[in-house]
Amino acid sequence: MEFVLIAVAILVVGLILGIGLLVGRGRRTTRLDEDAAAGTTLTRPRPPQPSAPPAPAPPAERAPPAEQAQPDTVQPEAPPEPTAPLPPAEPEPGLVIETPPPSAGRLVRLRSRLARSQSSLGRGLLTVLARERLTEDDWEEIEETLLAADVGVAATTEIVERLRTQAMVLATASGEELRALLVRELTAVLGPDLDRSLAVDRHDGRPGVVLVVGVNGAGKTTTVGKIARVLVGDGRSVVLGAADTFRAAAADQLETWGERVGVLTVRGREGADPASVAFEAARTGVEAEVDTVVVDTAGRLHTKSGLMDELGKIKRVVEKQSPVTEVLLVLDATTGQNGVIQARVFTEAVDVTGIVLTKLDGTAKGGIVISVQRELGIPVKLIGLGEGADDLAPFEAEEFAEGLVGSAN
Repeated sequence: MEFVLIAVAILVVGLILGIGLLVGRGRRTTRLDEDAAAGTTLTRPRPPQPSAPPAPAPPAERAPPAEQAQPDTVQPEAPPEPTAPLPPAEPEPGLVIETPPPSAGRLVRLRSRLARSQSSLGRGLLTVLARERLTEDDWEEIEETLLAADVGVAATTEIVERLRTQAMVLATASGEELRALLVRELTAVLGPDLDRSLAVDRHDGRPGVVLVVGVNGAGKTTTVGKIARVLVGDGRSVVLGAADTFRAAAADQLETWGERVGVLTVRGREGADPASVAFEAARTGVEAEVDTVVVDTAGRLHTKSGLMDELGKIKRVVEKQSPVTEVLLVLDATTGQNGVIQARVFTEAVDVTGIVLTKLDGTAKGGIVISVQRELGIPVKLIGLGEGADDLAPFEAEEFAEGLVGSAN
């Protein structure tokens, strides 16, 4: 009986011990699970282990020689080899900068062309003057010849009176002497003492401004381009202003003239205010410190009063930047006495300082030079004797008279 009790007691004790062990293990497992759920990993400390010596680094591979390098291998950049200097590039044909000839002596070169167009005037006068004795009919013929050449009534009367006073000389003169006499008398009425110089130089540190006015069809824009060639040929720097904004392609035409001699052209959009374009051209000329600014203006019919007001506005606006030193009126020589009427209207709008007479080679009425000067008191400063780019020449009274009279033979 005692043996049974002892066995039961041992069994109970063993059962208690077993339950205790199971409870302890359960608590440790739960704690680990809670830590894991909280994102924390618990590790048991390990005894320190002796560190192993670091493994030796593998030897670096040598780069293959240059000749054995793969195509994708980056090679060191070789120094650039010296190259011979390239020859200067040939400019495009349309952008070749031309060098115009100087203006001096141009009229002498063009005199033969003037003589061909005015030969009827010269031959007619010399034929009559060479007669042994001049009658009243002869003097009337001389008057008619001069009037037909648009010399004008007043100038014709003066020329005839001057020739009459030398009637005794004419009766005994040779053909060459008659020619020299006629040249001298024509030169006298052409005003050899008039100031025909162009006021185009800088003034008080600012460029001179040239306004070019005239009606459509007189060759105004072309004349502006030719004036630029005259100035560049004489060594001056120029800026062009395309203020004729009402005529299609006027700005393009002027720009082409400027490009040929390396001159800048200031332009605006089609239909823009001409005064603003002229102002901008003057401002550009001041900033670039050029010698001369040449402004092309609108050339609508001279009967429109609005155009006259516009020219006055252009002049006033431009003078805020630089003084207007020259106002040139372009006249077509083929219009005859109508050119005098045009000139009068333009002088009411602006102070015209000089006349540019174009297309003289295409008419036998070169006497318009005389009538314009005498009736308006405005000197002819430039004349056009052809379609060539350099056929615009400064006017010289004696050379012009020589061309009008032509040869004595």
